[in-house]
Amino acid sequence: MAAARRRVSLGLGLAGAACALLGLCLLLVGPLIIKEQVIKNVRIDPSSISFSMWKDMPVPFYMSVYFFEVLNPKEVLQGAKPMLNQRGPYVYREFRYKTNITFHDNDTVSYLEYRKLFFQPELSNGSEEEYIVVPNIMMMGAAVMMENLPNFVKLLLSGALAGLKQEAFMNRTVGEIMWGYEDPLIDTINTFVPGLIPFKGKFGLFIDFNNSNSGLFTVNTGVKNISRVHMVDSWNGLKKMNYWRSSECNMINGTAGEMWPPFMSPTSLEFYSPDACRSMTLVYEQSGKFQGVPIYRFVAPKTLFANGTDYPPNEGFCPCMQSGILNVSTCRQNAPMFISHPHFYNADPALVNAVKGLHPSKDQHGLFLDVHPVTGIPMNCSVKLQLNLYMKQVSGIIQTGKIKPVVLPLLWFAESGSIEGPVLKQFYTNLVLIPSLLDYLQYIFLGLGILLIISAAVLMAMSQDHKNQQIIKVGRDLWKSSSPFPPAQAGSPIAGCPGPCPDVS
Repeated sequence: MAAARRRVSLGLGLAGAACALLGLCLLLVGPLIIKEQVIKNVRIDPSSISFSMWKDMPVPFYMSVYFFEVLNPKEVLQGAKPMLNQRGPYVYREFRYKTNITFHDNDTVSYLEYRKLFFQPELSNGSEEEYIVVPNIMMMGAAVMMENLPNFVKLLLSGALAGLKQEAFMNRTVGEIMWGYEDPLIDTINTFVPGLIPFKGKFGLFIDFNNSNSGLFTVNTGVKNISRVHMVDSWNGLKKMNYWRSSECNMINGTAGEMWPPFMSPTSLEFYSPDACRSMTLVYEQSGKFQGVPIYRFVAPKTLFANGTDYPPNEGFCPCMQSGILNVSTCRQNAPMFISHPHFYNADPALVNAVKGLHPSKDQHGLFLDVHPVTGIPMNCSVKLQLNLYMKQVSGIIQTGKIKPVVLPLLWFAESGSIEGPVLKQFYTNLVLIPSLLDYLQYIFLGLGILLIISAAVLMAMSQDHKNQQIIKVGRDLWKSSSPFPPAQAGSPIAGCPGPCPDVS
């Protein structure tokens, strides 16, 4: 029996040591294995898991557009406050794909990314054939741009506008405003002020957005340095922009806005936006989970579109007006255009109060990015921007009436998407479930090893105790057999004992 216990104890001890050693190896080596797999699969390399996701976006992506209809155009011409009514959303399925992918020897890759948009009537609140009253963007923008020209030029243009029956507001369909419409005003402006506008033919707010690319990006592949993966090296061959008034504001920082380097810290992230003509920084708000996947949520700080007075580093983006709007005229052919958060969220209340019908709120109008911190891959996002036109009365151009200076919202749009379906399942399995399983296994093996070693020690102690008892019993038997006195009955007198002797049997 004792020998069997010793054998069992030895077996348990060896098994416990093996489990503990395996658990310790997983504890020390497991994170390194996971890190190596992440590095291998998030870099821009045809052999990585994320490459196909980077090359052709595999998840549904949508752009929702909301227009601001002007309800009182005649009163606005007389100096009244504009009354706005939000229309929409008009939803478009967005497809993105990269072409001209060229790898370079300096650990960078160049590409053109194209966007195609397809109207989704079943997801929209209205059709592209609906009419909406909005400012005559071409005319009102040109009027502000020509404010400082000689009066006779403005009078000539005003007469030409009258002959073309141009007014401060127009009634156009959603499709026309989005994708363009023929306007004789374009030829007239090109005739009177050559070079004022850089295009001919149709005019539309999104005419250059569909079936077009966002410029030639060159980004780091991360093959040699994973901490630089997706970081922009140049855009259209430029290392920095020349739109703004300071070197800091002209810098091209961050990624192209699709993915970020892995192993993120909960601080901030940056990306360069060709649509905004600048780099933008988002800040960490909170940690959470998306469909079981851990994420960091990043949001826009209040300083993103602040003016130079409220936030001195933004002085380079001026000339500024109120805080909360970015003057993009320098990268929009000097047209008086501004971008902001929808409904002037996070902006100076004076902008909201200058019109009627705006109701800013964080839930509806705040942008966010939910990023998996280990891989730097966005899981869920909604990037929202508003396009605004600066309007005012311009002397010499009678069509501008008595319009008071106002930054008038034209529309806002949200580009939203989230990983789902097979892509989410693969992502969850490879980058969440398996690492978590390894994490649990290391502690299971360590715990099991310790338990088995303790069990072996207990069995060994029990076996040793039994062995000691056997030795004591054998000793007693030997003592009895070697004694010169015969066994005595208890209580019987024996020579040498003053009375009854103890029982020594």
